[in-house]
Amino acid sequence: MGKTASVLAVLALVAALSVAVSAHKDDERWSERERGREEERWSERERRGHEEARGGDEGGTGWREGDDWFLPHHSRPVVKTEAGSMKLVKGSGKSPMHIGFITMEPKTLFIPQYLDSSLILFVRRGEARVGNIYKDELVERRLKVGDIYRIGAGSAFYLINAEEGQRLHIVCSIDTSDSLSPNKFQSFYVAGGKNPTSVLSGFDHLTLSTAFNVTEGELEDMLMNQREGPIIYLSNTTHSPRSWSTILEKTGQGGDGQQSTWSFRKMMVSFMDWSNKKKDDRKGSRTGKGPDAYNLYDRKPDFKNDYGWSIALDEKNYPPLSHNDIGVYLVNLTAGSMMAPHINPMATEYGIVLKGSGTIQIVYPNGSLAMNAKVSEGDVFWIPRFFPFCQIASRTGPFEFFGFTTSARNNWPQFLVGADSLLHAMRGPEFAAAFGMTEKRLDYIIDAQRESTILPTATVAPPDEGAPGGVREAVRKFWSEW
Repeated sequence: MGKTASVLAVLALVAALSVAVSAHKDDERWSERERGREEERWSERERRGHEEARGGDEGGTGWREGDDWFLPHHSRPVVKTEAGSMKLVKGSGKSPMHIGFITMEPKTLFIPQYLDSSLILFVRRGEARVGNIYKDELVERRLKVGDIYRIGAGSAFYLINAEEGQRLHIVCSIDTSDSLSPNKFQSFYVAGGKNPTSVLSGFDHLTLSTAFNVTEGELEDMLMNQREGPIIYLSNTTHSPRSWSTILEKTGQGGDGQQSTWSFRKMMVSFMDWSNKKKDDRKGSRTGKGPDAYNLYDRKPDFKNDYGWSIALDEKNYPPLSHNDIGVYLVNLTAGSMMAPHINPMATEYGIVLKGSGTIQIVYPNGSLAMNAKVSEGDVFWIPRFFPFCQIASRTGPFEFFGFTTSARNNWPQFLVGADSLLHAMRGPEFAAAFGMTEKRLDYIIDAQRESTILPTATVAPPDEGAPGGVREAVRKFWSEW
């Protein structure tokens, strides 16, 4: 009996431990599910959206008119310091593109780093100095309002706002096609200290000090000082550049006394030289051989009439766009005018309202209205590939929006209404029969609109009704702060 009782006790203990381990694993799995819950919600929402867009059960969409699936309201802070911030609006579902908003106070630095994703910068306000490694050489450019500039994945770069009294605002696309994790991007800080941590800190200090040809004490001085975060005031770099200079001077000497051509060294020395120069000595707009910036406002519109203008940029106009096959566009509609209903046959479109207000209408494939929403300065919207849509300016003033398309090649927008619409190209007895009309009657309707692309539409343009409340108000607050 004694042995039996002991065996039973041991079995009971093993069973209890098994239950505890199982419970612990369940907790871990639950925690993991909790961490991914938001992404799952977005994925599920997109899945349902596409199913319902295809018609759902009995031909219904399941989406109410005005649902804001196409207006991403939530931004996530990626970087936040006293000197600036970066916020992210995540692309819908499995889209590889996200939209970033960078704000930098006067006299600040976004410290050297590289990403596993490519960036296209657009300067909305202020002026910036950007330095990045291009084909093993440091390229520096001064960016002004309206400039776009591409930084490739894996290319180390830094941003500087050297202006005395002007905040810098940059909108950027973040293409995660080459990223380590699907639809996510990762920063690798080359410089840094305790906050953020430089990737150099991960190496064994003896190994790293040997590589740098300095003592471990000098190395520690370089890697432990910076605590202000990824965006810092230039006045806070007084001590750190001195430490970097000492180490990089030693690093630049090989066994034969010849200076190293290591790209990172060039980058850091150039940055420190630049930050120590007087303002009058830094007026040059470019150094190094590499692509220049491209200014959208200096470009002649691709289309213009009395009701507005539009610009579309692709790799033919700006070759760096060919690396990721991304397009850039800028549209300005006069008060009360409309960008005619059209579709993108090859691209998903992301837009950011830069000025004014208006309405975005999007239609599901089954012919029902997906969204009819008012947007204003700071709102982000996205248009799925193939979905018909139009933009209408309010009657109170111009409506300007800028954005990115996920494909620049052969994405010729197909207009559904207007003098150059596909209805004109397809007119004939077959088309008239498809509408159940005579050719004469259909021709009358198609020919009634003599304008193309941008149309006069004061009768349907929205009035200025003020900003709505709720989530939309939060978005406007975010933009005003940004």
